[in-house]
Amino acid sequence: MAAERRARRLLSTSSFWLCCLLLLERRASGAAAARSGSPPQSPGSSIRTFTPFYFLVEPVDTLSIRGSSGILNCSAYSEPSPKIEWKKDGTFLNLVSDDRRQLLPDGSLFISNVVHSKHNKPDEGYYQCVATVESLGTIVSRTAKLTVAGLPRFSSQPEPSSVYVGNSAILNCEVNADLVPFVRWEHNRQPLLLDDRLNKLPSGTLVISNATEGDGGLYRCIVESGGPPKYSDEVELKVLPDPDVTSNLVFLKQPSSLVRVIGQSAVLPCVASGLPTPTIRWMKNEEALDTESSERLVLLAGGSLEISDVTEDDAGTYFCIADNGNETIEAQAELTVQAQPEFLKQPTNIYAHESMDIVFECEVTGKPTPTVKWVKNGDMVIPSDYFKIVKEHNLQVLGLVKSDEGFYQCIAENDVGNAQAGAQLIILEHAPATTGPLPSAPRDVVASLVSTRFIKLTWRTPASDPHGDNVTYSVFYTKEGIARERVENTSRPGEMQVTIQNLMPATVYIFRVMAQNKHGSGESSAPLRVETQPEVQLPGPAPNIRAYATSPTSITVTWETPLSGNGEIQNYKLYYMEKGTDKEQDVDVSSHSHTINGLKKYTEYSFRVVAYNKHGPGVSTQDVAVRTFSDVPSAAPQNLSLEVRNSKSIVIHWQPPPLATQNGQITGYKVRYRKASRKSDVTETLVTGTQLSQLIEGLDRGTEYNFRVAALTINGTGPATDWLSAETFESDLDETRVPEVPSSLHVRPLVTSIVVSWTPPENQNIVVRGYAIGYGIGSPHAQTIKVDYKQRYYTIENLDPSSHYVITLKAFNNVGEGIPLYESAVTRPHTDTSEVDLFVINAPYTPVPDPTPMMPPVGVQASILSHDTIRITWADNSLPKHQKITDSRYYTVRWKTNIPANTKYKNANATTLSYLVTGLKPNTLYEFSVMVTKGRRSSTWSMTAHGTTFELVPTSPPKDVTVVSKEGKPRTIIVNWQPPSEANGKITGYIIYYSTDVNAEIHDWVIEPVVGNRLTHQIQELTLDTPYYFKIQARNSKGMGPMSEAVQFRTPKADSSDKMANDQASGSAGKGSRLPDLGSDYKPPMSGSNSPHGSPTSPLDSNMLLVIIVSVGVITIVVVVIIAVFCTRRTTSHQKKKRAACKSVNGSHKYKGNSKDVKPPDLWIHHERLELKPIDKSPDPNPIMTDTPIPRNSQDITPVDNSMDSNIHQRRNSYRGHESEDSMSTLAGRRGMRPKMMMPFDSQPPQQSVRNTPSTDTMPASSSQTCCTDHQDPEGATSSSYLASSQEEDSGQSLPTAHVRPSHPLKSFAVPAIPPPGPPTYDPALPSTPLLSQQALNHHIHSVKTASIGTLGRSRPPMPVVVPSAPEVQETTRMLEDSESSYEPDELTKEMAHLEGLMKDLNAITTA
Repeated sequence: MAAERRARRLLSTSSFWLCCLLLLERRASGAAAARSGSPPQSPGSSIRTFTPFYFLVEPVDTLSIRGSSGILNCSAYSEPSPKIEWKKDGTFLNLVSDDRRQLLPDGSLFISNVVHSKHNKPDEGYYQCVATVESLGTIVSRTAKLTVAGLPRFSSQPEPSSVYVGNSAILNCEVNADLVPFVRWEHNRQPLLLDDRLNKLPSGTLVISNATEGDGGLYRCIVESGGPPKYSDEVELKVLPDPDVTSNLVFLKQPSSLVRVIGQSAVLPCVASGLPTPTIRWMKNEEALDTESSERLVLLAGGSLEISDVTEDDAGTYFCIADNGNETIEAQAELTVQAQPEFLKQPTNIYAHESMDIVFECEVTGKPTPTVKWVKNGDMVIPSDYFKIVKEHNLQVLGLVKSDEGFYQCIAENDVGNAQAGAQLIILEHAPATTGPLPSAPRDVVASLVSTRFIKLTWRTPASDPHGDNVTYSVFYTKEGIARERVENTSRPGEMQVTIQNLMPATVYIFRVMAQNKHGSGESSAPLRVETQPEVQLPGPAPNIRAYATSPTSITVTWETPLSGNGEIQNYKLYYMEKGTDKEQDVDVSSHSHTINGLKKYTEYSFRVVAYNKHGPGVSTQDVAVRTFSDVPSAAPQNLSLEVRNSKSIVIHWQPPPLATQNGQITGYKVRYRKASRKSDVTETLVTGTQLSQLIEGLDRGTEYNFRVAALTINGTGPATDWLSAETFESDLDETRVPEVPSSLHVRPLVTSIVVSWTPPENQNIVVRGYAIGYGIGSPHAQTIKVDYKQRYYTIENLDPSSHYVITLKAFNNVGEGIPLYESAVTRPHTDTSEVDLFVINAPYTPVPDPTPMMPPVGVQASILSHDTIRITWADNSLPKHQKITDSRYYTVRWKTNIPANTKYKNANATTLSYLVTGLKPNTLYEFSVMVTKGRRSSTWSMTAHGTTFELVPTSPPKDVTVVSKEGKPRTIIVNWQPPSEANGKITGYIIYYSTDVNAEIHDWVIEPVVGNRLTHQIQELTLDTPYYFKIQARNSKGMGPMSEAVQFRTPKADSSDKMANDQASGSAGKGSRLPDLGSDYKPPMSGSNSPHGSPTSPLDSNMLLVIIVSVGVITIVVVVIIAVFCTRRTTSHQKKKRAACKSVNGSHKYKGNSKDVKPPDLWIHHERLELKPIDKSPDPNPIMTDTPIPRNSQDITPVDNSMDSNIHQRRNSYRGHESEDSMSTLAGRRGMRPKMMMPFDSQPPQQSVRNTPSTDTMPASSSQTCCTDHQDPEGATSSSYLASSQEEDSGQSLPTAHVRPSHPLKSFAVPAIPPPGPPTYDPALPSTPLLSQQALNHHIHSVKTASIGTLGRSRPPMPVVVPSAPEVQETTRMLEDSESSYEPDELTKEMAHLEGLMKDLNAITTA
């Protein structure tokens, strides 16, 4: 028996250790699989494999030529095949309706006709290929730049020169940098072949070394970039014989600093001239370069150095030394070598389970140092508490959830280029439990140690396994209110404690523990709520922080060690931000100073420093601001234009360079000008200050001049504009009168065109600035074309065959147009074969090719009119100056929105220069463009204009409303919801209505306001075992939307967590549900009385309420009877007298009375127009809580605005919502009073609204003016909708109106008065400042202004009555025109006195 017991003991011990080894092996294999990218092998788990998804070809930077085709290659591999889309400048391209750009089958983007002009560059930009597989995710390619070669422009041209035999010469020909590859040279009009003596530098300059007599002749350079070739000036190079005398040694071309990318070639030009002929040698960093034995270093013609296949070792300072035996000269240049981003370590695929933490690794190199950003499924990853950038470039994802699955890409970018590498994340399902008993929940989970940044948890073994030797544990934890859960596993089986690190101080965390055995995971323990300790051992602010500029692009910041470091300072973090932006950047610093480079020139930045110790970040310093140094402008002045004044002067006009390129205060401008025939003789004049024009005098008559302008700062001169030409007049001509008639006019008709030629007026002493040609069938006024004064002929195109045209010609100047000269012509028929036409030769029925396109409309503007209407306007340069359309042209307007990306264009035609686009979506960005069509001629689409429609009230209620009970607090519930699907603007707030009676009037429901950025709310102190009904309403800046359907919820019966849990399990509580159809006879359960909480109401309160209601009813009936008797006293004859009196008073105005008889205004007091406000004697000009006008019901609330939403999340400050248990609103506390509604303000600017109160001295006049008016209700105002404050302002504009809703059909007793001309007069004695004017006085960052809602029928203190202010003059005019009754002045005075008595009675009633 003893032997048997020992055998059993040995067997059980061996089984225990075997289970431990299996569990350890299982955990080790799972962790290794997550790191290596292979799925953990779990019994019964379905293994998912990684799907190959990558780019075969990515787009590269491309140079294209205007008018030619271009292609950006892209191809991606996946099974199934991916869908390819393209982005340009970050926006998806709509290739469906694009007739120039199309997607090739392999995914490449093909542009059939590259468009590029000075003001329209639709094809140039940054392109990115996007590949998507529906079931997998999305990846993006590297970004490629498409550059379009501009029009050929010569920045410098060759000039005549001479060279001695055997010496060197250069001929300049500098063009746009992107057109250099298209430059070639001609010698005596023959192509010049380059060799060892003749070389073309990268700038286009021609170098001739060891000159011979055969090198003499005429030279010119040609730019051939797809269009017609552009030729430079043709100059002569003279080769002179050797004079046998010495000459000074000079550089014809010196090297300049250069930046090249690894793998490219670099040419450092260096050409010297002198006698004797010099020799050139090179040095790098004081070491001689051997150009003869090196394969990569080549000495070009003239002595220039070419370095092929540049490497990082080639960077340095190069010296060009010219020596001719008599003297030596040298020049130097810096070669900077850059490198594109390269991956040293690419991200790898990862398997993981939910709640795990993972890290995608990514190491890159490049010069300059690349920046790294991460993209998930094509969208940018924004760093947060759960997505962190660690070790500079790695992405750490904490507490995985299922939605984190997909493709992650590391994108590295620097000035040279960019690259991307990606990996896939798969979230595995936990393996199903095997057959066998699972452990129950761990017992007695407690936080045995709570610190500022860590918590130690301990627990007891599950009841199902008291020993727990073979059980492992997982601790799941999350921040309160956050859906992501993180997990921490115990290190060995049987361990019943764990320490959770890296927590935040003073933060509430929720913990639960789960046990696992060999069969799987068991039950979870009850959630444990623990709050970390507040941080007290943090460093103080760093003293003596200073910042000073060291260059135009760098600033140095210094500081000292904090006085209260609370331990050793580990490092500092320096934060900096450009003024006027909200994007703050930071850098880690270990010393007490740091220099920030790469800043913008002449720009103000703010800096602050935060010290770190072992506990974390300390207190931030105050911001210090400093501006970088100024520099020379980096762009030329804009819009240079010339105006010829007379034969000896020209006026130059220009605009400053763009603000971002001025790099400092513009102190003046430098104007250079020269004769077009003598380009080397340049005259310079200085314009000081901010003057934007200059008169150049003393010029030669009839001479063409070139002008250019450059901007100046205190640092120097910026780049100059291109040369612009103008020619002075031959003589000082007269421009005090219009030109005379042209001396002759000749026409030559063809089939579809007429050639017009003419000679100028005989009187040459009058200025002619151009000619106006008018033509049309039967009339010369159909179309007008203006041409330059130098032109002597013009061809009128696109005419109809066999048609009689009348043509007129007029000369014009700045005074006007002269006398016209008329001529007529009949175009030839199609069958006329005698005509020599370029398009029709012996083919009478051959169709004429498409005519040349028209100029597209310009100045397209989008004016927002409403939430669904935008007006589009434009101008047409092909029309005369008055922009009057006299022909059959029409315009096509197209528009679309980019959301969703594949939206198609909508089109409409118009015959005027504007169009009203209707039926748009609210709060949506649209783009518009216009084209013009005339006959068979059409223009291209104009440049796009953008406009965002106004917001509209939400048209759908909040969705997914659920109500759940809070754990451990049965009298507290949590309401959750989602924003409306049709928000029609930014949601600024929500209102939660709840009641125990679903059939109660909505104004009897209790109201809970919530700020717009929250989707959950807690309500405390509810009655146990009581059904509640909940509705939610969303609000934006335009008003309130519809309410959601009622959701029913019954609170638990017992006041203990165990009892509540049991009730929830049985389905009696704890879940919110949609309200079923209860029928009209349904009555909710009562508890004594119909109290909001089911609590009984005392009989005394009921009797008092009944007495008040009966008293108010009797008094109201008496008032109505008195008013009715008073109104019946009027007769028809009396009305005529009143109307006559009213007309006599207003006789000076343009108002015409209506012949109809109009009823006098009712004297019923319109409660909805009264604003009863308590007299506030508080000196505080900006109360946090402000009472609104008393509404008739809960939907008569006037929403108010606030500009606080955008400031809620401020830098270095956090917004804490009013969701704490101490500040939660309770229903029980409101049993005896009407609940106060806390209404968050909008984020719109405050509206200044002040009521006008007529003074006593102007009262009679005001009364006489308004005796005929009738206070009109706005159209569309109903009692079930809110009136947004912005609508109030629109209706009133400059004259403010009362903040009430005039929705009641009865008229107000208040008599509005028309204010006198001039500024309105306000009576400061009346406490009638409305809510909106109060809120505009001052703003506190963290105060949330609210509005309280009262209810009628309750006892209140006496309140003054504020009447509405006068409407606008236009509205009053309409009132006067529609009036039907008038009053005598003396009778009106009696009526006003009677009304004052009624008002006193009413105040006495409400006071009682």
